[in-house]
Amino acid sequence: MRKLVTFCFVVAILFCFQVAFGTDLNAAVNSAAADGGVLKGLASLWEFTGFANVHYTHVIMIAVGLFFIFLAIKYDYEPLLLIPIGTGIILGNIPFLAGYKIGLYEEGSVLNYLYFGVKQGIYPPLIFLGIGAMTDFSSLISNPKLMILGAAAQVGIFGTFLGASALGFLPNEAGAIAIIGGADGPTAIFLSSKLAPDLMGAIAIAAYSYMALVPVIQPPIMRLLVPKKERAIKMKPPRAVSTTEKILFPLIGLLLTTFIAPSALPLLGMLFFGNLLKESGVTERLADTARNSLINIVTILLGITVGASTQADVFLTMDSIKIFGLGALSFVIATAGGLLFARLLNLMLKKDNKINPLIGAAGVSAVPDSARVVQQEGLKTDPNNHLLMHAMAPNVSGVIGSAVAAGIMLSFLM
Repeated sequence: MRKLVTFCFVVAILFCFQVAFGTDLNAAVNSAAADGGVLKGLASLWEFTGFANVHYTHVIMIAVGLFFIFLAIKYDYEPLLLIPIGTGIILGNIPFLAGYKIGLYEEGSVLNYLYFGVKQGIYPPLIFLGIGAMTDFSSLISNPKLMILGAAAQVGIFGTFLGASALGFLPNEAGAIAIIGGADGPTAIFLSSKLAPDLMGAIAIAAYSYMALVPVIQPPIMRLLVPKKERAIKMKPPRAVSTTEKILFPLIGLLLTTFIAPSALPLLGMLFFGNLLKESGVTERLADTARNSLINIVTILLGITVGASTQADVFLTMDSIKIFGLGALSFVIATAGGLLFARLLNLMLKKDNKINPLIGAAGVSAVPDSARVVQQEGLKTDPNNHLLMHAMAPNVSGVIGSAVAAGIMLSFLM
């Protein structure tokens, strides 16, 4: 009786698999049953489980995914990004028998359809639409010279391009890797999907990892390159910005930046369009959808699919290690470039108009994390020195600058 119950249970499970996977499994089960009954059926079932197909590299990548989730929950490191990405890494590295439309890279699978938005560069512009709808450019409009700091921080991108080329990467691959220094995940995904799709998983994970580690990486560089006396500089409060200026800014910004780098039109166009929705005053419902529902949905899809793209067989390579090393170098150069250029700029400014060099670190476009780090470092030097609003100017400028840099890279390397 017990054998009969066991047999019925196995047949029921195999029937479920047959419905899911089709005639190939049915043939396998029939063959197994003909050769030896229940034990052969169980052996056939075993072949379809993750336990039978697991490799130590799967375990490593699943551990990486769990580590990302741990960092997000325990230390609050970019939880809106790291939890979807960490979950995606786990999903992408669950072992399975190939050929049944399960994995991200198998045509016809659900994950493959979701990944279409990454491969074709659809998700990043939608993220930029939401960013534009939630960003206040007032601090940049009130003090336009701070835009230079956002541009100066992009030196990390072009410096790392040379480093990647020296390590043997092709020019298009070097360009995709270099954009990590902008600390802008959507831009990194957009550019790598065009220039180096095979490296996109490693580039995206590196970009988002360093974005999450901004509070860890930047403070030592800031204290090393900026003397305490200069960290204590107090800046004038930003002037009030009129509604007309706020409306004109996205229109003028769109025209100027896209004429300079037309290849970045999908990113810059959506960024400034989102900001126009916010500032026009007559499309609040659209702006609210863009900065809340839309960006949240796209962030989930982007995180899951980018994470799932890091399958062990394509991610655990020497190239990935090089990419993470170059990404760290790019981020350090970008931060140092912003800080040093801010100090240089002070040499040309009058005493009552000097800027605090710390805000140069906010030129990398990790919004608003870099600006918050600047605020914290400023308060450590002087508890009454609030730099957040000043730091937001180069921070949002860095978003624009990294998109322009991506457009320039795309124009030359595509």
